[in-house]
Amino acid sequence: MGELSNCPKCNTLFVKTQFRSVCDACFKEEEKAYETVYKFLRKRENRKALLHEVVEGTGVDEDLILKFIRNGRIQLSNFPNLGYPCEKCGKSIKEGRICNSCTSDINEQLHQLDEVEKISERNKSSNIQTTYYSQSTKK
Repeated sequence: MGELSNCPKCNTLFVKTQFRSVCDACFKEEEKAYETVYKFLRKRENRKALLHEVVEGTGVDEDLILKFIRNGRIQLSNFPNLGYPCEKCGKSIKEGRICNSCTSDINEQLHQLDEVEKISERNKSSNIQTTYYSQSTKK
């Protein structure tokens, strides 16, 4: 079941569900904007348009177009130059949340962190003072 929430666009009270994050009136506006974007992209000459060209050609807000892409309503496989920004560096990507170079950078940092932890564990174990006692059985 949905939860009672305010629309992020118009602040109207509505029931938020997993399928709708805006009120009915704003949802209808989003649907009109989607139709505008989709009609623009269906034209052969616009299929290779970049994101800013789609924004200029349709007048639809870039954030709304990115929402359509992230929700899977606009399939990027059909539009080779269209993408959305990496959440870390802003480079245009077609899948996931971050680009391959940022992913490898994060993995490298995690690997370095693991190495530092291993070294600190070794240092802790070598710093333990161990006292050995010898017992002489000779009298």
